[in-house]
Amino acid sequence: MNSRMKSKSDPNLMLAGVKLLHTAIWLFFVACIVAVPVAAALRRFPLAAAFAALVLVECLVLAVNRCRCPLTDLASHFTPERMDNFDIYLPNWLARWNKQIFGTVFVVGGIFALVRWLTCCR
Repeated sequence: MNSRMKSKSDPNLMLAGVKLLHTAIWLFFVACIVAVPVAAALRRFPLAAAFAALVLVECLVLAVNRCRCPLTDLASHFTPERMDNFDIYLPNWLARWNKQIFGTVFVVGGIFALVRWLTCCR
């Protein structure tokens, strides 16, 4: 088997690719979560709603997948490791508390956006 074909099926390389993709998607959704109250503070309510809708779609994907990212399941095929951050390039503590931290930020930011919309657009 030549080295090019071997690299395509190398579990470490595949895991690194999944982790990189998972981290990029995670960054995108964290940016959306932070953008909700920022857009509301700037009175860009349609934009805040669009960011919130993107996050809610991700929440639906997680809910359908038993509160797990589908990329976690994919990464599990390439390693026996099961630490909280085995599937993403985050510190273990952040991977462990990710949903609680950013779920809270999302809810608080959403409440802020709603209150801001109701008080400035009445």
